[in-house]
Amino acid sequence: MFKKPLGNLKTSAPLRNSDRRKLKQHIIQAFSLDPDVGDELVPDGLLSVKFKTHTDEPGVAYLGPGGDPLWFTLGIGGEEMIPTVYTLWKKPDLLPFLSTPSAVISVLVGGADLMIPGVVQHPPSLQAGQLVSITEHIHHSTRIGSPLAVGHMAVDSDVLSETAGKGKAVFVLHAWNDHLFDMGHKNNPPDPWEMKILVANNEQVMEDKDDVENIVSKEPVVDVLGSQLEQTQLDDPAPTIELTKEDISSILHDALLQAMKTLSSSQTSAFPMPASTFYSTYILPSRPAQPPSRPSVSTPIDIKHSSHKSLAYFLKSAEKQGLLKLKEIKSELMVFSVATSHTDVVAHRPYLSLKDVALRNEKRGQREQEERSRVKELEVIELWKPHLQSLKFFADAGFDTSALYTYTEIKTVLDKYVTDRQLVNTHDQSYINVGADELLQTTICKSDNPANTEFFKREQLIEHLSDKMQSWYKTCIEGRDPVLKKGQIKPISVVVKVRQGRKATTLITGFEPFLLEAVTLAEELKTRCASSTSVSPVPGKSSGMEVLVQGKQIKEVTEFLVSQGIPKRWIHTEGTGKK
Repeated sequence: MFKKPLGNLKTSAPLRNSDRRKLKQHIIQAFSLDPDVGDELVPDGLLSVKFKTHTDEPGVAYLGPGGDPLWFTLGIGGEEMIPTVYTLWKKPDLLPFLSTPSAVISVLVGGADLMIPGVVQHPPSLQAGQLVSITEHIHHSTRIGSPLAVGHMAVDSDVLSETAGKGKAVFVLHAWNDHLFDMGHKNNPPDPWEMKILVANNEQVMEDKDDVENIVSKEPVVDVLGSQLEQTQLDDPAPTIELTKEDISSILHDALLQAMKTLSSSQTSAFPMPASTFYSTYILPSRPAQPPSRPSVSTPIDIKHSSHKSLAYFLKSAEKQGLLKLKEIKSELMVFSVATSHTDVVAHRPYLSLKDVALRNEKRGQREQEERSRVKELEVIELWKPHLQSLKFFADAGFDTSALYTYTEIKTVLDKYVTDRQLVNTHDQSYINVGADELLQTTICKSDNPANTEFFKREQLIEHLSDKMQSWYKTCIEGRDPVLKKGQIKPISVVVKVRQGRKATTLITGFEPFLLEAVTLAEELKTRCASSTSVSPVPGKSSGMEVLVQGKQIKEVTEFLVSQGIPKRWIHTEGTGKK
């Protein structure tokens, strides 16, 4: 959630005493705390600051007097108060906790979710969606590490106890050393705590897989946890939640209020309109968008799956509440007006809807399109320098032997040399009489194979001459100094390879000459492709790095490279391009 810097960060503002008291009371009730503990966790001098995550999800952070973030909420009008690790260090038993080996902690800090194989200890009776903390497991000890991450349970706790459990255990929202943590003093975690204290405070009976399953060591599992966590987007489908008919009816009612609250004056003038049009154009797009950090909902949110028998029943129920007026005209139900000033509409707190997400994505697409149109293509100039056999040719022809020549300039040199020595074939001027000039013949031909070198076409002659020269290249892009290097430049390679049966990966190599850095490229592709990435040296080569992206990502990778100014002719793709 906070693996990238916070965007649109507003200036922090002090919380009014009345607001702080309301917030404290809300937290005391939500976490069943004593008032004295509430004063410690929600201290005087609390500040609030609005932010947006790198996925554009809005939120509010509450900072202590010293600047440490203590609590945060997510979403527009989000009411769930989520403690940060700074708060959990003050009261480690605030949330039920799961422990995981130390090898997994660094992966969680990098932005991954906690997988089921990585859970060592957990309390019983946990439910999907419940807030939990994650601690470091200390092997063969009654002590437990300080909380280092907080998130929502992805599954119920009984799934964690299954021997062959797979998938995600916790959707991680915030972790030690992420960018939310960096807003504070960046303290080191406190010393481990005695587990019995935590159990007593939480009244939990911990299940320790080491004891229950009589496993001597979890280390063999830890060895593969890194790769499992890196592939959370690919290998393990996200857990889902089923909603009741009453839940869906409530969501649709909120969507109706959201639609009415966001209606513009021009839209209200469009009434009357058919009920089906009002439903499809206004109500359905106003359903809440699901944050990527939460478990997905498997039940379709529509009238068919609600407690209402039909759209007519749903709208007539809203009419009884005074929200709108209906009338049936020629057997078609029409919505004549909506009461935008109704108390329920006024009191409704807007949230991020499907319509908002669609508009945001549309604007983002337009911005990206504008950025692509503004991007200046990186210019790649291939150059050649006289070398070995070609040195004498350039010297005798009166040209600089230390200069770098483009392909066009090599052609100019050769045309002048051929014209000055009258080597153009009189019968066919596209041919050059190479055999009539010893210097030219010895320059372009191997000494042990002079045969078939009497005549050459002009283009063939240029190719042969450039082959006898030393390759160089120069890359130029607006705003940066040109880069000149020795060697032959090759296109960026983007190749899809299928490994371990049907698992596909996309490998990108040869990007360094085009002024791209491996780590930056991997980070950008991780976001753009919504897949895990890794960076490693190219196998079998002494230099050069390789960026690996999970999945078949040729199209996304190519589009990104082009957006960075790389001409398409300098991108070589191989394999299928669909994800």
